Amino acid sequence: MNTIYPFDRTYELLGKSLDISARRHSLITGNIANMDTVGYQPKDLDFNETLQTAMKKGGGKLRGTHPGHMKHRSEKIIYEGETRINSADPHNLDSVNIDTEMTNLISNNGMYKTSVEMLLRKIAILRQSITEGGS
Repeated sequence: MNTIYPFDRTYELLGKSLDISARRHSLITGNIANMDTVGYQPKDLDFNETLQTAMKKGGGKLRGTHPGHMKHRSEKIIYEGETRINSADPHNLDSVNIDTEMTNLISNNGMYKTSVEMLLRKIAILRQSITEGGS
């Protein structure tokens, strides 16, 4: 961990978790919206695999204009984990299962809420540290 940067990697991890949950939500709702579209192939992300891939990627560096500025790495998430779900219907007439999609949506919503709660708690700890415990 860089001692100049006051935060650990938890903020970065939680930010990426929120990004991936939002992307997965978009894919799932797209599947539901195209439920009656003939030939549509549903899409989804493997949350854990995509998060691990996003955390390993490095990005370009920002240029500092002052030697006292904190160092920062810029990263772009590429959702390589996006996959098509295999359909049991060979003619793709009923390729989206609403029960599966709703289950995925509820699961993804739980992941998103958990990440938000963890982020709020980290911010509360930081806020308390700044105010020195309220004194």
